[in-house]
Amino acid sequence: MDSIFPFLTPFEFYAALVIGLCAGFVKGVVGFALPLILISGLTTFMAPELALAGLILPTVLANAFQALRQGPKAALRTIRLFWIFLLFGAVAMTITAQLVQSVPQSTLLLLIGGPVVFFTLLQLSKYKFHLPRRSARVEAAVGSFAGAIGGMSGVWGPPTVAYLTALGTDKHDQMRIQGVIYGLGAVALLGAHVGSGVLNAQTWPFSALLLAPVMLGVWLGGKVMDRVDPVLFRKMTLVVLLVAGLNLIRRAVF
Repeated sequence: MDSIFPFLTPFEFYAALVIGLCAGFVKGVVGFALPLILISGLTTFMAPELALAGLILPTVLANAFQALRQGPKAALRTIRLFWIFLLFGAVAMTITAQLVQSVPQSTLLLLIGGPVVFFTLLQLSKYKFHLPRRSARVEAAVGSFAGAIGGMSGVWGPPTVAYLTALGTDKHDQMRIQGVIYGLGAVALLGAHVGSGVLNAQTWPFSALLLAPVMLGVWLGGKVMDRVDPVLFRKMTLVVLLVAGLNLIRRAVF
C-alpha cells in the first residue's frame, strides 16, 4: 500500500474509505453534499489539493448514476426542462472561473453559506418560503448565482437545492434534476483539473480508490431514499443543507 499511496498512512487509507462510504450514503439519500463531505473529511488529514483530486472521479460517476437512474429519456427531459438554469449556470461558471484569484476564499464562502443557512432556517421554521411556479427570470438568476459560485469555489449544490426545495419538487424528480445539473458540472470539473494538473498520474489512483466506497454508499442511500416519506425527505434535505451552510461559514471564519 505504501508503494501505491505513499502520501497515506494505513489509518488515513481506511479513514478515506469510511469517509467515502458516508459521503456516498448522504448523496444517495438527499442527492447532494458528496463533494462537501469528502472535502471536509479528507482535509482533516491530507492536503486540500489531494482531497480535491480524490473527489473528482467519484463525483462524476455518482452524478451520472443519479441522473440516469430513471433512464436516459428522463435525463434528457430534465435538460430540456431546465435548459435556462443550465445555460446561465454554465456561462456564469465559465466567466467566474477566471476570477478565482481576485476574490478572497473566505468572502466567497460567507456569501454562499450565509444565504443558505438563512433560507434553511426559514424553511425549518413555521414560515415556508415557496415559489408557486417556475419563472424564467428567477431560474436564470438562480442558475447564474449557482454557476458563479461554482466556478469560483466548486460548490454549486446549496443554491440549486434551495431553489428546487422552494418549488416543492417531487423527491424523485429532485434527485434526477440534481444529478443532471451536478453531473454536467462534474465533467467540467474533471476537464479543468486534468488541465490544472491536480488530477495526475500520482493522484488519479487515489480518486479511483474512492469509487467503490462512494458508489456503495450511493446505492445504499438510494435504497433508503426510495422508502422515505416525501415530507421526511424534505426535512432531511433541509437539515443536510443547513449543516452544509454552517460548514461553509466555519471554513470562512476559521
